[in-house]
Amino acid sequence: VQLVESGGGLVQPGGSLTLSCAASENIFNFNEMGWYRQAPGEQRELVATINVGGRTNYADSVKGRFSISRDNAENTVYLQMNSLKPEDTAVYYCAARRVTGNYDYWGRGTQVTVSS
Repeated sequence: VQLVESGGGLVQPGGSLTLSCAASENIFNFNEMGWYRQAPGEQRELVATINVGGRTNYADSVKGRFSISRDNAENTVYLQMNSLKPEDTAVYYCAARRVTGNYDYWGRGTQVTVSS
């Protein structure tokens, strides 16, 4: 299984970005998919998840600003990020798991930098 992220870049504070995660197989095969991020010197942390039924979950730090969604026909999961802050700067990773527990598959990540 391959997960390929895209859409990262440099954006000013208050700006928006949309990240995409394209899967190499039907995303209905995964119980859950999610976005994680890791800032320099920090541990990887949960950003948002979406399960096969469409239920979503968000880290408190991004609630109301970020939105996760899925396009089953395109086997792609998106992360819409609005009102970006410098503290959102990190490498963002897409992940997928077939059952509950640890994630089975990870992408290579895409860099998001929020700076003026």
